[in-house]
Amino acid sequence: PSTSTTRVLNTVAGSRPRRSAASYGLEAADRLGLDPATVFKTLVVDVEGVGLACAVVPVTGMLDLKAVADALGGRRAKMAEQQAAERATGYVVGGISPLAQKKALPLVVDESAVLYDRIHVSAGRRGLEIALAGDDLLKLTGGVYAAVAKDGDA
Repeated sequence: PSTSTTRVLNTVAGSRPRRSAASYGLEAADRLGLDPATVFKTLVVDVEGVGLACAVVPVTGMLDLKAVADALGGRRAKMAEQQAAERATGYVVGGISPLAQKKALPLVVDESAVLYDRIHVSAGRRGLEIALAGDDLLKLTGGVYAAVAKDGDA
């Protein structure tokens, strides 16, 4: 299946989508036979002084909202409303990709991504994941690495 994300990824060598019927994080990793530590979720946050932004964190952890705000130069952050997230990105919650968004949002990727040759992120549809190097994700989005994940339930 072709999404705006998969079309962008045609420019990155070796980035292929993997499909799963699962909609979210750990279940998607399990169904795709992937190490859950390499599967990352894209969350849309509302950062005071910045506006909407995306944070990419492992599905095995939780987002540290204060750390996201700090990384993006804001005062504090909260999870964005579902409708606002979908309207800004052009994707439905559970399938939000950090790539090829309707409106390119500031992006911060958890620094744990550097531990892996490739990480898996949503390709713009629930259950469709793509693999790419964290550095390639930053090049394509203008994003930054920061410690924005904390341990906890996904």
